[in-house]
Amino acid sequence: MSQYIDVENQDGVQTIRINRPDKKNAMTGGMYTGLADAIRSAQSDKQIRVTVVTGVKDSFTAGNDISDFVSQSETPVKTSPEKSKSRGLAPVPDLLDALDSADKPLLAAVNGLAIGIGTTMLFHFDLVYASDYARFAMPFINLGVVPEAGSSLLAPLAMGRQKACELFLFGEQFNTSTAIECGFVNQAFSVDELMPEVKQKALKLAAKAPSAIRRTKNLMRRFGPDLGEVMKAEMEIFAEQLRTAESKEAMQAFSERREADFSKFH
Repeated sequence: MSQYIDVENQDGVQTIRINRPDKKNAMTGGMYTGLADAIRSAQSDKQIRVTVVTGVKDSFTAGNDISDFVSQSETPVKTSPEKSKSRGLAPVPDLLDALDSADKPLLAAVNGLAIGIGTTMLFHFDLVYASDYARFAMPFINLGVVPEAGSSLLAPLAMGRQKACELFLFGEQFNTSTAIECGFVNQAFSVDELMPEVKQKALKLAAKAPSAIRRTKNLMRRFGPDLGEVMKAEMEIFAEQLRTAESKEAMQAFSERREADFSKFH
């Protein structure tokens, strides 16, 4: 388990906290693996009925740790077209596999910044609650890459193609009200109310018939295109794009805190 992933089990509810506040909970490979391991551990624990994922301080997660992210451009991305609880996947696909294969309810409590995968992973949760302080963004194009986590399928399904295009193509931050309108956040609470309210909802779910919940989740997983195939295709294109000159310009501009110059690319 990663040192930045804290887990607490109480009253049938597993609470996972992404805990790297000095980096706004930016994700490293080890954190992806730790989060995946924690989610999987709940599936085999008969005492756990519901999992809640949140962040600490002012962020859910600001997305990938940029230095860790850039290093991925030098490492082949391993993917698998099959849903499997076995290991052997790269850290990001491993987390997505854990989310996609979870049979027990997954709740997200988005307390602050949710950038990149901090937003796209939310499409895999069953219920998403956010503070009125939360801010979301999917700035993949701004970084010279493409959407991931199945979001090229799930975002248009949730909010319609045009709205998804707006959020992907501009990559700008948007607030909780917009996220609710887009259909992937259920309800907003104040920062102080968020975790108590989400905990009450988790306890309510934990008291319900577990088999009926698992089977209902499985029934709702029946997407038109196979989600696993979409995620595999995204990851392959993402890995290719990460090695392009325009992506390298975007990453360098990000590190230098300046606007990227894409004028020389076609």
